[in-house]
Amino acid sequence: MSDEAKRSPQPMGVRVIKAYQQSQDEKVEKALATTQVTKEDVTNAGDWITPPLDLRGLKQMVTQSTILPQCTRAYRNNISGFGIGVRYKDDTEETPEMAAEFSRMEELIELLNLDGDTKEVFEDIIEARETYGIAYLEVIRNIGGEVSQIEFVRDTPSITMTRPLEPYQTAHFWYKGRFEKRQKKYRKFRQQLNGHTVYFKEFGDKRIMDKRDGQYVEQLDIEHQANELIDFPIGTEPYGEVRWIGQVLSADGARKAEFLNNNYFNNGRHTPLMIMIKGGTLTEESFEKLQHYMNDIKGAAGQHAFIILETESTDNTLDFEVTSKPEIEVKDLASILQTDELFQAYLDNSRRKMQSAFLLPDLYVGYTTDFNRATAQTAMEVTEKQVFQPERKSLAWIINNKLFNEFGFQHTEAYFLEPDISNTDDLVKILTICNAAGGFTPNKAKQLALEAIGEVSENYPEEWGDIPLAYLNRAQSATDALSGFLAMASGMNNAIAKAQHNNDDDIVPVLKEIRRLLKRMERGEE
Repeated sequence: MSDEAKRSPQPMGVRVIKAYQQSQDEKVEKALATTQVTKEDVTNAGDWITPPLDLRGLKQMVTQSTILPQCTRAYRNNISGFGIGVRYKDDTEETPEMAAEFSRMEELIELLNLDGDTKEVFEDIIEARETYGIAYLEVIRNIGGEVSQIEFVRDTPSITMTRPLEPYQTAHFWYKGRFEKRQKKYRKFRQQLNGHTVYFKEFGDKRIMDKRDGQYVEQLDIEHQANELIDFPIGTEPYGEVRWIGQVLSADGARKAEFLNNNYFNNGRHTPLMIMIKGGTLTEESFEKLQHYMNDIKGAAGQHAFIILETESTDNTLDFEVTSKPEIEVKDLASILQTDELFQAYLDNSRRKMQSAFLLPDLYVGYTTDFNRATAQTAMEVTEKQVFQPERKSLAWIINNKLFNEFGFQHTEAYFLEPDISNTDDLVKILTICNAAGGFTPNKAKQLALEAIGEVSENYPEEWGDIPLAYLNRAQSATDALSGFLAMASGMNNAIAKAQHNNDDDIVPVLKEIRRLLKRMERGEE
């Protein structure tokens, strides 16, 4: 390198890096927004997601199944069929504010649907979800923006949805007396039925949507504003997945087996016997007589009837003497007829497979031949804990944290009622142990006794009603002992006076000492 080149400055690339200072609000919003990529984002060419299979085919399979309707009915009846109740979150003394909130929530639940009991809406949701893998609930708000009505979307396959669409929107969540902010992307829904299309927005989306084209606008007449939808999918797929998806082949095979058995009555072999004639043929009169006989053999008129068949030789020889005579043979064909339904073992195995997909024992679907009281009690307890109670809690969370979240209820919550599956024998053992340990109060004993016979219990108004029985018995014993001491002390006074009157000077000091000890015991000193 030359000296001139060494002295000349070399060109240098300079890049200025400046850290971007985010505001506190922006940092919070970034932290609360998910950044994961979902399958919906990469497998769909457009915004709208196509269901992976024909949902109407699932409905047809349920309709033609011999076990799936019972399973869906068991879910429907046992999850929400017992009704929706209201209760306090904490066991504290009721205040006027708490009572007003309790009444308000009861009123909201009763008025959510005026065509029937609110629980029936959730029963329909459960039945549709177990049939299609997903169900939808339309939410209607009043002028003030409050949830006032819910409607079950009856034609589930007519609903399609988009993937969660950008941009993120700020969602407010009421939590313990304050509103929490979260960033969320919302979906769009549309219903296409008989050439008519209506758009919906996802529940919680505060933007105004035109129900005619699904576009977000700044202002719009209220009659054209889209309502909101809540989806209830099973699993993590956008359109959910039925619980019995792994038993589709079993359901289809069982349907075909039942069809084959049913088809036998129309197209199967019904010929009970065969009449074979050797060396001759039936006369025309005998053939007609036999045909009428077979048609009229039904009922009491055919009992003890007989038939005469005449035959004629088919030999056309001109011999005057006939050497061979026609022979008639009746062959029984009943042994080759189908005497019972086919594929019984296959049908029973298919039923068990589909039933196990719902985690339901035979007791809940009408198969009760192998049950006794002990096994039935165990089956109910396990199914309640493993199946129905989690589903009830999931639906109750949606009611409290979605539908009623914006009402700001602090003391009350909605819940789904459940059956009483307590074992009477176990309850008696527990009560016996508690009673022996002195843990029962008169009010609690009265409550348990009246609930067992289905009556309402009212507490004793006196203070002793909330005092454990063992403590009451001990206090009564102490009172009785005190009364005995007082009686003995009173008797000592009389004995001392009598001894002094009789000049028994040796006995008087002893009686006085006993009286002194009794008084100390009365005061609790000894």
